[in-house]
Amino acid sequence: MSMKILHNTTLIALSTLLALPASASFLEDSQSRIELRNFYFNRDFRQSGASQSKAEEWAQGIRAYWQSGYTDGRFGVGLDALALAGIKLDSSPDRTGTGLLKRDRSDNRAMDEYSQLGLTAKLRLDQHVLRLGTLLPQLPLAMHNDSRLLPQTFRGGWLQAKGSEALSFDLGRFNAINLRDSSDHQRMTPVQGGARNVIVSGKPDSNAFDFAGASYRFSDNTRASYHYGELDSIYRQHYLVFNYSRPLSIGKLDSNLRYADSSNAGRSNIDNRMTSLALTWQHNMHRLGTSYQQMNGRTGFAYLSGTDPFLTHLVQINDFANRDERSWQVRHDYSFADLGLPGLSLMNRYTHGDNIELATGRGSEWERNTDLAYTLQSGPLKNLSLHWRNATYRSSFASDMDENRIIVGYNISF
Repeated sequence: MSMKILHNTTLIALSTLLALPASASFLEDSQSRIELRNFYFNRDFRQSGASQSKAEEWAQGIRAYWQSGYTDGRFGVGLDALALAGIKLDSSPDRTGTGLLKRDRSDNRAMDEYSQLGLTAKLRLDQHVLRLGTLLPQLPLAMHNDSRLLPQTFRGGWLQAKGSEALSFDLGRFNAINLRDSSDHQRMTPVQGGARNVIVSGKPDSNAFDFAGASYRFSDNTRASYHYGELDSIYRQHYLVFNYSRPLSIGKLDSNLRYADSSNAGRSNIDNRMTSLALTWQHNMHRLGTSYQQMNGRTGFAYLSGTDPFLTHLVQINDFANRDERSWQVRHDYSFADLGLPGLSLMNRYTHGDNIELATGRGSEWERNTDLAYTLQSGPLKNLSLHWRNATYRSSFASDMDENRIIVGYNISF
């Protein structure tokens, strides 16, 4: 499926949709909502001689979603629309780089505002759905990033098919990416440089990321998935995930096993095997977890720049996915619902990585995170959320950082 064919197919689908008379299901099954996100970001660079003392900005994000139903019949057509806007509240050229706001390349100043509109045509046959246009995937191979003001999006085609109630399939191609602090589409590149040791020779980017996969639910407690993806002529990746949960005499135990094999597909040196295992025990208000993640090969983990890697140790600042890195984590989550404070939660975790291969020897790093979140459960401000995220990152080879994020959200559904 070439970029030109995909673009033409999207236009044809949208044109066909607009030509169809609106059906009751198309309109009556539609949903719409507005999400407001007020975001303050402060990252303090702690090492001596840092080129920038801190990255600090404050912004307001507005997201409007509209999702139609489908036209009547076995074959249905629908349309989704996503409107995004980011507004600068505070910034300066010496404090940019937070990922919240789009910057003017000429002087590094954050723009006063930026916006974009995404449209997605939906074609449904029975339980199979083909989406063409703006996409927000959550696939092991491509997880859209939503950790700042506005979400990162893809453009392309994505077929989600059902083999049975337990079996589902994914098939598609992305031909462009829109970053979280951008309003235009770009070609795709893998994360490179530093202790990751990923190098792309010749043309550094591509306009084709093809993927396919299957997920199967063996039982309510056991699930597995396999996905394959390839960034054209740069790298290919196989990703396996296995989930198993088991009730215990006290609480419940969840396990998550992941394995990914990434390799060169023409113009890169990518060579990585990632393995991770996470165990989580939950009882009443407590959730206690521990995990281990290991990288093997000549490079670190491969994933599309601007997206979230599907890694057990993707935390607030770091992902612990450098060349030969071994990392472990302990985590504790606590819900205050049984204490009469529903909507209030606290999370603390510590992640440590070592054995990182550098040009000068072996390196290490660690990160500590605290998340405190509260969502109002009733009253005129129901669904108003307050979220404080705090992190400390220290490294023997990279920039030391202290970071705080304060996020106020409010969702309105219609």
